[in-house]
Amino acid sequence: MPTNTVFTLPAGLLDETSAEATEMKPVLENLITAVLNKPYSTKITDLPAYQALRTQEAAYQGRLAIAIALAMHRCGDDYRVRYNLGDLLGALMRGTLGLDEAGYLRLFTLYGLDFSQPASATPNFWPFPVGLTLAQVGRLAKKQGALSPPMLDLLNNLLLHTTGQSGDVGKVSLKVQEILSLVGGAGSLPTVLFADGDPFGQQLNRFVAGLAPAAPATARWLRLLQLWQKANAGQPTAKLRQELAAAVAAVGPEAVRQQARQWLELLAAMPVLEETNTVNYESGRTYTYTSYVYLVEANAVVAKGLVWTAQPLADAALLHLLGNLAVKCYRKIPGKGPLAMGLGNAALLVLSQCGLPGVSALARVRPKIKQSNTQELITRHIEAASQELGVSPLEIEDMAMPDFGLKAGRAVIDFHEYTATLTLADGRAEMHWEKGGKALKTVPTALKANHATALKELKTTLAQAQQTYTALRDRLDRSFVEERRIAWPWFEQYYFQHGLMGELARNLVWRLHRADGTAQDALWQADAGQWQDAHGQPVPAPAAGTELQLWHPVLAPAAVLAWRGRLEAAQLRQPLKQAFREVYLLTPPEERTATYSNRMAAHVLKQHQFNSLAKLRGWKYSLMGAYDKGYESDQATLALPAHGLRAEFWVSEVNADGAWNDTGIWHYVSTDQVRFVRNEEPVPLPDIPPLVFSEVMRDVDLFVGVASVGNDPQWRDNGGLAQFRGYWESYSFGELGEVAKNRRGALERLVPRLKIGRVSEIRDRFLVVRGKRRTYKIHLGSGNILMEPNDQYLCIVPDRTARLPAGPGAPDVFLPFEGDAVLSIILSKALLLMDDDKITDETILRQLR
Repeated sequence: MPTNTVFTLPAGLLDETSAEATEMKPVLENLITAVLNKPYSTKITDLPAYQALRTQEAAYQGRLAIAIALAMHRCGDDYRVRYNLGDLLGALMRGTLGLDEAGYLRLFTLYGLDFSQPASATPNFWPFPVGLTLAQVGRLAKKQGALSPPMLDLLNNLLLHTTGQSGDVGKVSLKVQEILSLVGGAGSLPTVLFADGDPFGQQLNRFVAGLAPAAPATARWLRLLQLWQKANAGQPTAKLRQELAAAVAAVGPEAVRQQARQWLELLAAMPVLEETNTVNYESGRTYTYTSYVYLVEANAVVAKGLVWTAQPLADAALLHLLGNLAVKCYRKIPGKGPLAMGLGNAALLVLSQCGLPGVSALARVRPKIKQSNTQELITRHIEAASQELGVSPLEIEDMAMPDFGLKAGRAVIDFHEYTATLTLADGRAEMHWEKGGKALKTVPTALKANHATALKELKTTLAQAQQTYTALRDRLDRSFVEERRIAWPWFEQYYFQHGLMGELARNLVWRLHRADGTAQDALWQADAGQWQDAHGQPVPAPAAGTELQLWHPVLAPAAVLAWRGRLEAAQLRQPLKQAFREVYLLTPPEERTATYSNRMAAHVLKQHQFNSLAKLRGWKYSLMGAYDKGYESDQATLALPAHGLRAEFWVSEVNADGAWNDTGIWHYVSTDQVRFVRNEEPVPLPDIPPLVFSEVMRDVDLFVGVASVGNDPQWRDNGGLAQFRGYWESYSFGELGEVAKNRRGALERLVPRLKIGRVSEIRDRFLVVRGKRRTYKIHLGSGNILMEPNDQYLCIVPDRTARLPAGPGAPDVFLPFEGDAVLSIILSKALLLMDDDKITDETILRQLR
């Protein structure tokens, strides 16, 4: 502000005939002029004119407050004057005003709160002075113990019109509830009311209405529910934590825990309603859009208070519910982003503060949440918990792994004369029932009637065991690149003997680094009770000085075939691809380009599918849109902290007419280089550890192999971009990548054991099937089909839920790793086409004619 600028009062601003205005006109002229002309950095409270009036008695300051409100009422649209008057009034309100109820009612009327007029039944008011004035009324109510009927009428009307609002208006509602609770008289109950715009608020109101007025716990419950409406911040303050703890202690922790379970179950199960809205403009134009309704904003605040309250009460059931709620809150809503990020953040915060069980829950939900920033948030939570316990983040995740009472893949739970057995086999958690040694097909009816709660907890345990197993398997699969070595005592406790992780670790090959500097690769053989090498020879058991590292084929290429043969001979199915893992070695072209690889360049990917896969594998990527950014390329990145590296996979938008969706996100991206950087400088590829290079390239090959448009049999015929149809054909039937080569090796062993073996053979990159009508060539990479003799394309939309064939002879069909989706699709297509004379689907028959 220039120093020579002087602001003057608007004409007529103080021409008010009331006693307060007449008395205070000279004071206000001086005060407001000083406020309008003060430097921006100077506070109102530092002005000499303001400090002089603060020495006056409270009644004087009350009259001055009314005079300021009158001036605000007269200043019209002059926003600058109104804003400064509001600041001045706010400063006064933070002191003590000597006004009676009539004076405060006058202030409320000047603010626009005149509920006596129908036109102002829902007043539009400025919550800043209203909230501060309510604080004055609250002090007056506490002093008097009662309020007059006119003031009570105004407060009840204000509560009616602010309930369910958020932000500062929501704080007004909460303050009104507190004042009404103060003046209710001896034995009166706190006033609590929630927005009824969603099932959560409706259930809370029903709970309040169902509380018995005379019951001692009623007032305590209402006090707790009131506190939840204060959960406006990102984290609870120390004061709010103390208030919540005291309120929970007053109600009873177990009662709050049981009720919290019901409300959290509701929040996790509540539907997200999709509503279509149309706006009609005066010009005749209309605009239609879709909105998604889950929680109204005021109830999202209340739900956050509930979640914060659950932290000291969290048992296994609450942790499970909080994890489910977090996953739901980060569900992506078109055009909006996460469904309820604030509530989701609150759930993650609480999990992070629940010790090892909470960290375990965080590890379970992390793979289900795709947002990169939320993944980073979870990582920070785990790092903070590890620092508190004095261990590394990887070690705390080891320590946090629950075993659910499993021993050797089994946990037995007795229910009187019934027995439930939780089993974990081939990656599936199942519950089996028996009575007196006789197996039962379903849960006993008697238990459903008399032990409903216990059965519900058992069902939760089953779900958690399955989720944890999957999370641990994925964690191990992503851990190859870390090249982590684990000391045997730690490994024995948290891997080998662990009830859940043991089911994974015991079926994997480990490199045993001995204290003398030697290393041996070994697999635990349970039937022999010993560690053995790839040839079945015993290996000395690990000792205290031994460190174990997850074995990778790139560590010992010469031993890969021996390990594969060993697994097949022992009929041992590994929980993840290890011995049969694809290996990517540096090629001569990559040695020549030095700092980048073009091996995975020039592919066209479906961007949303690529994004999902990248997040699943721990990569960071943001969808590219046609609306901002200002550049045409971006990167998916993978942090490699164990090596001080970052991998980058460059992609570019595919810009074509209509090549974006309704929210402006490009449908397709084209692929480019893969690079590694350290301290923002490119690192020569020969300097990258071979295992790291192989795993990164495997991820990128997965992205291309799954998200490429070449894998979509309908892409060409359903409007796929014309300029990329040549790419679609070359990819659909071109050379095989490493994944497809592995698939061919599996099919070479598998097909002769199936009934398609008599009419099928592997030829180069195809599974060739001789049907009754035609001969078919199924590509081993894409699963797409050509028909002989003229290589006519046959479009068959695959069943993505297909699994390996079952039935007679199925026990002889063995894969030492879980079959991939394309492998199952190839086999299902082969089974269909070998009996092509029995096909009844008209869309297929038209192509065969």
